[in-house]
Amino acid sequence: MKAKLLKALMALFGANALLFVVFFFDLDGKFLFYVYEPFMKKHYDEMPRKDMTTMPYQIGKPNYEYDV
Repeated sequence: MKAKLLKALMALFGANALLFVVFFFDLDGKFLFYVYEPFMKKHYDEMPRKDMTTMPYQIGKPNYEYDV
């Protein structure tokens, strides 16, 4: 029983230490800024988009079709 309790406490302490290191050194923010954001920018910048400024403006019934 003591061994299971000790293992559980050590696992909780290890998880807490890992989270402390991640947030102390702002590793989550660095991951988002250096890895995730450039990947998303590259992905979404290459998407074909319709130029919304060339559509005629119609009062009363907007036309939001995105067929490219």
